[in-house]
Amino acid sequence: MTAPRRRAAAAVLPLAVVLSVPTAGFAQGVGLATSSEAVHSDRYSRGELPLGRPGLSETRSTETLQRGVTLTTITRGKADGSSRWVVEMSIPSSVTSPDPDAPARSVQDAESAQAFAARLSAAGFAAEAEEVRQIGAADVADGVIGARARLTATHADKAGADAVVAALKAAGFTGRSWYTGWDGGTSAAGPWTFSVLTIDPATFRGRLTGTYGPDLEKRETTSELARLTGATAAINAGFFVMDPKAGAEGDPAGIAAYDGRVVSEAVAGRPALALDAKARNTTVFRPGWTGQIRTGTGAHVLDGINRVPGLVRNCGGTGDTPTDAPRHDVTCTDDAELVLMTEAFGATTPKGEGREVVLDRRGRVVANHAARGTALLKGQRSVQATGDAAAALAGLRVGDRVPVTTTMTDETGDPIGLRQDQAVINGGPLLVKAGRTRITQKRDGMNQAAVANPSFDYGWVLQRNPRTFAGTDARGRTILVASDGRQVGHLGLSIPETAAVARALGMREALNLDGGGSTALVAGGAMRTSPSDATGERPVGDAIVVLPRR
Repeated sequence: MTAPRRRAAAAVLPLAVVLSVPTAGFAQGVGLATSSEAVHSDRYSRGELPLGRPGLSETRSTETLQRGVTLTTITRGKADGSSRWVVEMSIPSSVTSPDPDAPARSVQDAESAQAFAARLSAAGFAAEAEEVRQIGAADVADGVIGARARLTATHADKAGADAVVAALKAAGFTGRSWYTGWDGGTSAAGPWTFSVLTIDPATFRGRLTGTYGPDLEKRETTSELARLTGATAAINAGFFVMDPKAGAEGDPAGIAAYDGRVVSEAVAGRPALALDAKARNTTVFRPGWTGQIRTGTGAHVLDGINRVPGLVRNCGGTGDTPTDAPRHDVTCTDDAELVLMTEAFGATTPKGEGREVVLDRRGRVVANHAARGTALLKGQRSVQATGDAAAALAGLRVGDRVPVTTTMTDETGDPIGLRQDQAVINGGPLLVKAGRTRITQKRDGMNQAAVANPSFDYGWVLQRNPRTFAGTDARGRTILVASDGRQVGHLGLSIPETAAVARALGMREALNLDGGGSTALVAGGAMRTSPSDATGERPVGDAIVVLPRR
């Protein structure tokens, strides 16, 4: 792939993390103000990571995995009792809410949160409402997005909070046990843990690429993908479908290309990570994707590739409901689509109503089925149609030629060609551009407070979670990072903190990849991170793998 042209960095708005601020009618919360720009000031002049208060203990150990590949393990701080367990409530909407029919959420409008806190206190559960402030990003202004409600009592351990949650349930309320060290931007004492893979193209002699395993529609753990490829190291990669109601499990929820072949379409301009085998041209860019087929009735636009027609995870398509813009962790719908299927998808294509035309290597029709779902032979492709789009395929006969054109594009719409040794991994939001913090939260679909769902921004962006992120430094090295989180012994990062850490690690360009329970890094055949899911390591859609020299 020809590397996308680099553009000048846009003006960066000051970033500030404030989850709770005292205001008339609200109790002071546990959040503290920090600045993603200020964290690189003299307060952290010793080169320590910009997390918690300055001067926390920090240890780093580095091992060489193969020539040109190192793994650095970083631990910062340790628990000192300042972080406590609390009970955070699920707040029903009220008649005064902007959306009275909204479901119960962690964050609601201020009036609903205050009224609910008063109701809890009257029932014997002392509670306070606390403002939740949006962190100013490159495309989102700093400001209050709503309020949360927490009980005022704190607990030394989870068992104490769990007992209160049970009592609340018996009284008809819903709450969750929450560790305040997971509140983004607080001056918690730690610990934070990071696994940092660095691939130096000056000495690297292996292969750097992405893999989805035997097929797209089935998920494997990062450990399994490392074993299947014989990888020296592997880290989880892009976003993917988890729930069958949202499509085919394992299907990348955004752009994806492996061995030079695009197998999943882009999400309306969200950023992605381009890799090449020699790790010389790792690039963060914003790809697009277009496709069409041509029949006797003319040209027909393809809606996607290798996914269940009608289900668009993370949205960002064309003519979809409720939006054509990216909206993270939301499945948009479209009742009339044309979707290209390849043998990469799985044993059979998605089954259902509609029509499916199977094409051979030369683009000739070998079958036209009045329903969707078939097994593709090697070299075959198919086009699935639903709703009114099925008319485009209805008249095709065996032997008819159906030219198929698909193109990955850059941010300006210019075509991008892929070499066989290149891969593309979906991600978002953008974190760092030209060495400056640039979080494009709204553009990349992580600003749902704008569509009356502030709880998404609160939980996904502002609170600390396990994170996986990637980018490049000034020396052209590829840096892949896994941050453990959502555990007492591993606090995790908010998105602003992720950007700050990326810069502190020397990244000039960086983007966020899939995180949460998906975050995992394997090296030397062993798990080096601490997966946060109670069930252990999560099967994922794809992984970035570092392979030994052939």
